[in-house]
Parts: sequence; C-alpha cells; structure tokens
Amino acid sequence: MTQLNFVTHLAELVTGVDVVLCDVWGVIHNGIESFPSAVAALRRFRREGGTVILITNAPRLADSVRQQVRDLGVSDDCYDAIVSSGDLTHHYVAAHKGRPLFWLGPNRDASIYRDLDAPFVPLEQADYMICTGLLDDDTETAEDYRAMMEKARARGLTMVCANPDIVVQRGDQLIHCAGAIAELYAGLGGEVIYYGKPYAPIYQRALELAGECRGQPIARDRVLAIGDSLSTDVAGAHGYGIDCVFITRGIHAGEFDGGGRDGAAQPLFDAPPKAAMRDLAW
Repeated sequence: MTQLNFVTHLAELVTGVDVVLCDVWGVIHNGIESFPSAVAALRRFRREGGTVILITNAPRLADSVRQQVRDLGVSDDCYDAIVSSGDLTHHYVAAHKGRPLFWLGPNRDASIYRDLDAPFVPLEQADYMICTGLLDDDTETAEDYRAMMEKARARGLTMVCANPDIVVQRGDQLIHCAGAIAELYAGLGGEVIYYGKPYAPIYQRALELAGECRGQPIARDRVLAIGDSLSTDVAGAHGYGIDCVFITRGIHAGEFDGGGRDGAAQPLFDAPPKAAMRDLAW
C-alpha cells in the first residue's frame, strides 16, 4: 500500500509555488453546483501572489467553459486563464481546413468548431472523426457505439478525442465521456489522437498562459497541479514533471471511503502525489 500525505489545507502545500494548474470538474464543481471552499482557496492563492490556470478536458472552447463555470457560481476572480482540450482540438481542425469530418458528440460542444471550415459528413464520407462525447450521456455507455466504431475502424479513420476522461461526476452519478469511446476504438485497433490531460500539449499550453500572466517563463518545480482523476490529473502531472494534489471526493470517492482520512492508504498509485485532500480548501 501507498501511504498518502493527507492534508486539509492548500496553504500547507504552496510555499515556493507560483502557479496552480487546477482541474475543473470534480474539483471546483460537480456539474450541478460549485464548491465554495475550492473557489475561495483559489481566490486566496491569487491574492497571495499566485497564478491560477484552470486546466480542463472539457471539449469546448475556453470562453464556453468560462460561461459554464460562471453559471455554476465560479467567479472570474479565482483564476487567471483557462485552457481546455477543446481549444487544442479546435487548433487541430483548423490545421485540417476543409477536410470532411464525422463528429460524434452532443450539440452543447458545438463551440469547438467556431469560425472553422469544417464540413460535417456521414461516417462513410469522412476523412477523420472528432469525438467530443456521447450523444446522451445520461443513458448511454461506450458499448452503444461499438458497431459505429467497427465501421470507422474498417475505414481506417483517425479519431481525435477531445476529452480523454473516461468518466466524470455529475452530482452523485458517474457519466461516460469521449475517452470511454476512444478507449473502445483503440481496443479495436483504431488510431486515436488525444487532446487534454494526461497528455503533454495541454500542460505546455497552460504554462505558456501562466508565463504570459507572470511575464516570465515558469519553472516546473514552482507549479502545483490539482485534480481528482488518477488516470488524467495525477498521471499527467507526473508525466510532465510537476507536483500534484489529489482530490479524493471526486470520481474515486468510493475507493477512499468517501474521501476521508481513513481511506488515505490505498494501493492505487504507481507514484504517490505530493498530497491528497478530500476537498480543495485554503
């Protein structure tokens, strides 16, 4: 078993930290409501001179994410900038201007194609496909798309996955995301390009934004990531060489006895994060 360093206050961890890269869904909101203590903690870190970049696997542009979190009660003053997997996917589509694509995802993700020459076509006519999520994530799972993915694999289509998350928490439920379909497609032998955590491009972009905010390049040893997913947040931070705080109340809450201190020792980590907290709080 790995014994985690379990703390209750972010203030215990930010000595020598200039930049916090904070996950969104599961850390500052659950898709239905925001977490006031998390918002207050980020606001306080900024007040102490720190920079906060929200780093999210949301398959939407940053301004759409900003409006979503505003609607959930997350104020603009608790962060400096947002980088999303949707931003990176947008750049990919822009670089493939005019090429016909098949889009699998709900209409709420349409902002990802804003101002792009991106002709949507049926699967049988596409040069590649973009997956932003399930059409109905309240009732469907990736298995509902197996037949579609088999057809795509037979055509040799590349999938661009705009949200590597397998599941996220919506209220008290776990819902499947684009990453679940991408995992299925990869298992069938399909080629998948992932944008978002745990992959390096989203961290590179986040530190570029942080550097712009602070007026100087950012050293990785002065960065702290915060997130609730082992496979995206913790793995991504370790892979990019930055420290990470693991929030236990999110998608892994059931493996941590509800996220309390009694669940702090679990054989889940190849390498432990810097610390674990049940809730993000100052």
